[in-house]
Amino acid sequence: MDKEIFDFFNTDLQFIHGVGPVLAAKFNEVLGGRRVLDFLLHIPSYVRPREILDSVVNAQNGDTITISLQIKSHKRGGIFHGRRTPTQIVCADKFAAPVTIQFFNTKFLDYWTEKLPIGSWRIISGKLDFNSRGGAIINHPDFIEVPENAYKIPKHQAIYPSGEGLTQKNFSAVRDQIFNIMHERIAAYKLSERMLEFLDALEHVHYPETNDDLAPNGTYIAKLAYGELFAHQSAIAINRRARLAHKNTRPVRVSNKNFIDKFYEILPFELTNAQQRTIDEIFADFKRDVPMMRLVQGDVGSGKTMVAMAAAVKMAESGAQSVLLAPTDTLAQQHFAKIKPMCDKLGLVCDVLTGRDKGAPRREKLISLKSGRTKIAIGTHALFSEDVEYKDLGLVIIDEQHRFGVDQRTAMRAKGNNPDMLALSATPIPRTLSMTVYGDMDISIINEKPAGRIPIKTSKIPIARVNALIERIAPQVANGAKIFWVCPLVEESEISDMTAAQSRYEELKKYFPGTGLCHGQMDKKQRDKVMEEFVDTNSQMRVLVSTTVIEVGIDVPSATIMVIENAERFGLAALHQLRGRVGRGSKQSYCILLYGNNVSPDGIKRLDVLCETEDGFVIAEQDLMMRGVGELLGTRQSGWIQYHFVNYREHRDLFKLAQTAAMNNNSEDEDWAKTLRMIFNCSTVAGA
Repeated sequence: MDKEIFDFFNTDLQFIHGVGPVLAAKFNEVLGGRRVLDFLLHIPSYVRPREILDSVVNAQNGDTITISLQIKSHKRGGIFHGRRTPTQIVCADKFAAPVTIQFFNTKFLDYWTEKLPIGSWRIISGKLDFNSRGGAIINHPDFIEVPENAYKIPKHQAIYPSGEGLTQKNFSAVRDQIFNIMHERIAAYKLSERMLEFLDALEHVHYPETNDDLAPNGTYIAKLAYGELFAHQSAIAINRRARLAHKNTRPVRVSNKNFIDKFYEILPFELTNAQQRTIDEIFADFKRDVPMMRLVQGDVGSGKTMVAMAAAVKMAESGAQSVLLAPTDTLAQQHFAKIKPMCDKLGLVCDVLTGRDKGAPRREKLISLKSGRTKIAIGTHALFSEDVEYKDLGLVIIDEQHRFGVDQRTAMRAKGNNPDMLALSATPIPRTLSMTVYGDMDISIINEKPAGRIPIKTSKIPIARVNALIERIAPQVANGAKIFWVCPLVEESEISDMTAAQSRYEELKKYFPGTGLCHGQMDKKQRDKVMEEFVDTNSQMRVLVSTTVIEVGIDVPSATIMVIENAERFGLAALHQLRGRVGRGSKQSYCILLYGNNVSPDGIKRLDVLCETEDGFVIAEQDLMMRGVGELLGTRQSGWIQYHFVNYREHRDLFKLAQTAAMNNNSEDEDWAKTLRMIFNCSTVAGA
């Protein structure tokens, strides 16, 4: 039975010989877990070949070599006259060509001289460098072995993504232990042919001989990627079938009031065709006998909030309640400020609930929600706190869908009786990609922007011209314009040339006294206070220096200029989201992309795409093609599937195959699909 091997898969790494609790904790930080299975799913990034040479004479600078050397002399290092000198082991190869081995760590001088006694031969493997005089040097060799142990030095070394306190020797030692144990278990268990093939593929990618073995379309990576995709797609298919099987479980709601016509009347603008089409799709869902699960994808400024508002108003016609879940307090308050005046005109009670609410005011809001008086509630995760109860929660609207994980969405739905769910995403992704990630949801796309929106003028300039830029924007600041100035770091770093928000803030204050600073390391209350002051049209704060904390949701109609420093370091999707913070009013807006001195051709290409188009879906497709999904989505988007073997760009055909297989529900595949879901931790509503 395949399940027998899961006992070993779930073994804590600290019980693997040579690991222990300290090293297991370090592995946990890198692997995101400390089980054997977590290690197996963490594969090497590339292969480092170690060419075996008899002499360094024909070797190239920078080569990683393995060579037999005889120790000739020792020159002890240390600190002399304030300068650190390395310990040098002078050697010669088989043809008497001199090679010097150097060690800079003075703590282990005696260790190295004892390990490399004069006159002995040693097999040395490491990176070869030639100094200015042509002398061959190997600094801190990766391997040092006596000749009879030469077999311990790999000809093809797998290099793993690592972290602090872990070496490649740690990884290879644990890998060898795991696969030795696995071979013993395989001999004892009666594993299925598919499991044996899966484990064989895993072993090949953990012991690659060339980088082709780790390529996305390599035989073994592709096999593992298909298994991972099939696991996720089968989980999505089960969830979708379970939802559709719940017919007649969605409460039948009869409209006894007509709010929606009045809602259309009070709108200060005409809905776009795409908005109306999406609203019609949502209203059609309301008439079905299964709960709605719909994702609305729309570019920045496309009017998703008004679509969500229409859905909430329609739900209120039957007396049911709706909640709008936002990822931050600031965004929740902004939604409330926009929606409450409309609700007042409609005679609907609208309230906001966030972590800020305490004491009596919070209790009053909870009572209003429980009684059903509040028809539309806007807030953060506080909306699904344990003490929050609803009389009849009919619709859950999740803004910035990717910021909320599956567990959070499930907790929100548990507050009602099979409520409808409407997810909003301002991060456009290619349709084929959205179908694979959100395969259990129906998808609506708002691909138009409201009439009257003036296109943002986007340009790129080198960072060296920053002073000229400051002079150009000074008159606009004097005339009341508000400016976002985004930097990629909070503080200066010795290992990076990216401009820090703190130092740029200090610089801009000299030119614009009304300059604010906002970044993720600030206290949340302090950050919110700065944002509120910048949003306030009567505030003297004209320039806001910030990190990407302002990327999503901040609505400042008077902001007309967005400056992004080191723009080449950002992904296209992030740049597009940042640009979307301006151009929300009736005035012409501008986005200036400042690029650094060391910008790559790919970096310039990304900036050119942004200068050429404002279509978020085109930009997302380009971002996907240029960088792949890992960088495109980023770790902050917790709702996304974080694959181990899958490459969105290279495995599109595998996506389709896995999706088709999962939808066909072949009973012969079901046991294997369940095993794969256990391996890749894919949850289903039924827990199957």
